[in-house]
Amino acid sequence: MLTIGIDLGTSGIKAVLIEDLSRVIAVAAEPVAVSRPHLGHSEQDADLWVATVLACLDRLAGQAPREMAAVRGIGLSGQMLAALVLDADLRPLRPAMLWNDQRALAECAELLAAVPDIGRRTNGTPDPGITAPKLIWLRKHEPAVMDRARMLLLTKDYVRLALTGEVATEPSDAGGTQLLDVASGRWDPELCAAAGWDPAHLPPVLDSWAEAGRLRPELCARWGIAGPVSVAAGAGDNMGSTLGAGGARPGDAVLTVGTSGVACIVDAAFHPGPEKAILTSAHVVPGVFLSMGVVMSATASLDWLGQITGRKVPDLDAGAEAFAAGPGLAAAPLFLPCLTGIRTPLNRPDLLGRMAGLHPGVTPEMLAYATMEGVAFQFADCVVAQRGVGARPERFTVVGGGTRSRLWLRLLAAALGRPMRLIDGADMAGPRGAAMLAAVAAGGGTRLLLRPVEAIAEVAPEPALAAALALRRRPFDGLLADRSA
Repeated sequence: MLTIGIDLGTSGIKAVLIEDLSRVIAVAAEPVAVSRPHLGHSEQDADLWVATVLACLDRLAGQAPREMAAVRGIGLSGQMLAALVLDADLRPLRPAMLWNDQRALAECAELLAAVPDIGRRTNGTPDPGITAPKLIWLRKHEPAVMDRARMLLLTKDYVRLALTGEVATEPSDAGGTQLLDVASGRWDPELCAAAGWDPAHLPPVLDSWAEAGRLRPELCARWGIAGPVSVAAGAGDNMGSTLGAGGARPGDAVLTVGTSGVACIVDAAFHPGPEKAILTSAHVVPGVFLSMGVVMSATASLDWLGQITGRKVPDLDAGAEAFAAGPGLAAAPLFLPCLTGIRTPLNRPDLLGRMAGLHPGVTPEMLAYATMEGVAFQFADCVVAQRGVGARPERFTVVGGGTRSRLWLRLLAAALGRPMRLIDGADMAGPRGAAMLAAVAAGGGTRLLLRPVEAIAEVAPEPALAAALALRRRPFDGLLADRSA
């Protein structure tokens, strides 16, 4: 079966044409601009999402017209937590407020006061990036917009509307709005009232793998597709990537080492952990949930170091690995890499990073090592917190740009005390997960979601490195305690 998986990232969109969920036929990717009109604001033009997706699909049709003609399903995964309000004609009333928009901080406290148990009913404790606080902010600051608002849609759902003409969502993404009761998968009238949103202005919630519409005939004609083409309800980005990396069964864990980092653990039960800033949503596989611990600055921390040292990231990585191979690990400084705060387990967006143990012998390579080590420690903190609320990770797979660093993989394995699996095409995990949902929507059966992704390599914990990290862990924890006091 030929399917298309579309991954709607914050800075770019990727579309992949896949045969039988294994062979990549063609790939198209385009950047997407983010608007930051004021400090703490982060917005995008929703119609730009659509235009970019159409351009990507145009490119796929140009690269592989014969295969494109036989496409049977399209799936989408996308950046979560956006607030996109539409009018009665389903047109955007303003740009979408994105997941990293920080203006609704005060509204989080209001929401928590109104619904004290919200963290045990939704995906987590209120955060400025989540949708519901943004709706409260919009009601205060843009009442004329909210008076005209008649629908709330998330990123991938707006694109699917353009592709099919149908309005829908699914639990994995909708769980991030804090309007959905995650355990039941239904919109919650009390939560909607607390956010000032009418439940009648929300889309129907379908299974992630369900057909949520069919590709419009004019778009089939545009790309030479015989049709019909089922368009799946889809997935939030973390769920789509976890599925695409083989994370489908309880005990599967997928660590994404990207700009930010996410520890995603597939869980057989709903184990909320708001007190540890753990996000818990429905997964895109029947009957399971996804526990998510968040490292706010992962590869972003090394990018920052490259900027201030004038070194390229690959050079910093190579230098850090050479330093780690020597005998002087204890001479490296300690770095708390919370450049944009800490989510899991402290929920302190106000915390700033800190470097300790500087001396005249410190080199950029030592700083790079300390940065990568600090990120590995933060991933370990996430997993410890997730275990503490009931998640039980057994098998770890690592995806994201950080997998290009052998040292980072070694540090993660040593810090967590578990082997790290690597898969082929890790950068395709998001589109692959979306394509898997598309295959089910087109009639393939949910068993396809349990299809394993074989490891191409495994990095095992090294006893000597683990022992060295154990010695450095206590002062690192002291550094964190000092910053969080």
